[in-house]
Amino acid sequence: MLQQLESAKSKWGGKSQTIDKWLQERQALLVTYCGLAGINKQSECLPDADEIADFCGALLDYLSAGHFEVFEILTENNGDPQGQALKEDLYPKLTKTTDAALAFNDRFGEAITSEQAAGFDSALAELGETLEERFALEDELIAHVHTHDA
Repeated sequence: MLQQLESAKSKWGGKSQTIDKWLQERQALLVTYCGLAGINKQSECLPDADEIADFCGALLDYLSAGHFEVFEILTENNGDPQGQALKEDLYPKLTKTTDAALAFNDRFGEAITSEQAAGFDSALAELGETLEERFALEDELIAHVHTHDA
């Protein structure tokens, strides 16, 4: 996912302050995700509740920025039938990833019971796959806008 992000930043960085800010937020989210997932850590302990809550907050902020700021900019209907078709194709898929992320937040965002803790690693891995799918969809929108505006 981090390599995908670096590719996106190199392709589209500097062309839009909104996109740059959003990609920076994506990077911060991924760094936090990697910390929770224990990537590059030797510990097999569950992250503490504050770390999980912070990640969930960053996740909700990222999703909100996408839906209420960036997607609207990326999919403005400026006489671009291809862009409108792409929007209609991708929005249901993006909504599905949003729903999965919200479900993760609902399950782990407040407090974690011992029963929930047992399923945290698998739920986090599943969320990682969902985020990877989402980022690819978002990158399609960004690519279309930059191709169309070029």
